[in-house]
Amino acid sequence: MSHQHKLLPGLAAVVLTVFLSACQPDAQEQQQAPGQQKPAVSVVELVEQSVTLKTELPARAVAVRRAEVRPQINGIIEKRLFREGAMVEAGEQLYQIEPEIYDADLQTAQASLKRAQANLTSTQAREARYRDLLDDNAISQQEYDDALASFEQAQAEVAVSKSEVAMAEINLKYTRVNAPIAGRIGQSYFTEGALVSAQQEATMATIHQLDPIYVDIPQASKILLNLRRQVMEGKLSEDDNPEVIITLEDGSKYPLTGQLQFTEVDVNQNTGSVVMRAEFDNPEGMLLPGMYVRAEIIEGRKDDALLVPQKAVTFDREGNATLFIVNGDNQIEQRKLSVRRAIGQNWLLRNGLSAGDRVVIEGLQNIADGDTVQIDEDSSRQQDGDA
Repeated sequence: MSHQHKLLPGLAAVVLTVFLSACQPDAQEQQQAPGQQKPAVSVVELVEQSVTLKTELPARAVAVRRAEVRPQINGIIEKRLFREGAMVEAGEQLYQIEPEIYDADLQTAQASLKRAQANLTSTQAREARYRDLLDDNAISQQEYDDALASFEQAQAEVAVSKSEVAMAEINLKYTRVNAPIAGRIGQSYFTEGALVSAQQEATMATIHQLDPIYVDIPQASKILLNLRRQVMEGKLSEDDNPEVIITLEDGSKYPLTGQLQFTEVDVNQNTGSVVMRAEFDNPEGMLLPGMYVRAEIIEGRKDDALLVPQKAVTFDREGNATLFIVNGDNQIEQRKLSVRRAIGQNWLLRNGLSAGDRVVIEGLQNIADGDTVQIDEDSSRQQDGDA
């Protein structure tokens, strides 16, 4: 019995060792299994596509021509002959100033002219007679000189009278206040019975030419430099000015496109901006002077553009952009890249990636450079070609 008691502890020890060694692989499997699981990510595969390059900026409509209607003479307004807000033609009568005084002045000037012309006829005849008598030595030289002076004075009086008639005719014509240009006329600031004067500062009404119409677009000077650089590189033609599309205040698109026409030479020193001017046809008068709109300058198209979702890109404090891609071995690589501009929810790339690269867009918080990952095929896709 004592011998058996001595064997039992040793046998128990061997059995326990075998049992523990048999269980040990399972315990290691349970500890390593979580570490061997590959993080799942969603990717987008980049493809080259055509995108429209455009810049959106606030803008304001400006009349091509603006004329302030003012009186040229003094007088009382007798009639107003237009409807406020209507379209008027160049030369169309807008106001009638009482003409009686100016008509009387014209008649007086015409009468003075007739008297001067009659006097001219008399002095001319006398000068002719005296010239013949002087040739025959029938009169003195002094008498002829007096006759000649009277004739020349009469000629001058006729000239003065003609100028007075012309001035009286002009003043009488100015009693009809006409439109200097064609366009839409605004509010009348004077009514019938109001006294107006030739030297007054106040305008009677204002006319705006609305078709065509300008849209002034203030923008940063660096955008202007970019446009000029594209012209120099042949990407934009100087003859084919960039197109401009505008959005009205109610959010609707203006149906006609405009052409970029003019850029101010000087840069505003306070804002660092310039003003670009686009010209639009405005046959319906939908665009009015002073109206604020949103302008999109269509700079052109890029046919080999690569777009990356903005959510895939991170920027450091220095503004350097990086993202993660999945290589052919399903390993994570961190890439540096340079972006050109935002287009919708994407960045337009300048360099750093190629078509076919798979960019990680989801699961970024669970990965690091060099990790092996599995791609979630359900949420992964090819880059949308619609920019």
